[in-house]
Amino acid sequence: MKKTFLEVERFCTGFAMAVACAMLAVAACLGLFQIIMRFIVEAPAEWTEVLIRFSLIWMVFMGIPAAFRRGAMVSVDVLYRWSPPKMRRVLDWLVSLAALTLVAVIIWWGWDYAQRGRVQTVIGLEGISMFWAYLALPVGGVFSVIGIVGNLIDPQRMELETAQ
Repeated sequence: MKKTFLEVERFCTGFAMAVACAMLAVAACLGLFQIIMRFIVEAPAEWTEVLIRFSLIWMVFMGIPAAFRRGAMVSVDVLYRWSPPKMRRVLDWLVSLAALTLVAVIIWWGWDYAQRGRVQTVIGLEGISMFWAYLALPVGGVFSVIGIVGNLIDPQRMELETAQ
């Protein structure tokens, strides 16, 4: 069961990270396109600003699960280093429960915002609903839950290895 969950978690976190990387690439390409249109062609494309903003929002919320999985999101370094092994496991549970609580709030309110945003359209892209921008919160939250539970089952301390 544990091995199966960790395999699913590895796939989900990898997928979320691939989406985050793709959104960064989209934002960079749109930014370059906007610069070319504005300063070379002298005909600015206003819609690129909005899409850059949306892609950066999606990038952040899809990148968060990888940070949670690597144990780099919420850090209690000093307490963790000074604590005996049994206390470290208690700290792992406390940090995970706090993170899960925060992510649950993000999922709940993110879905609520997405539902409310269905009737709003995006300025500059009147054919697109704000639902798609707000949907990044609950989708990223669900992937984050998987990453948090994966880190609780199989802890990785990436931030402790680089800290001196």
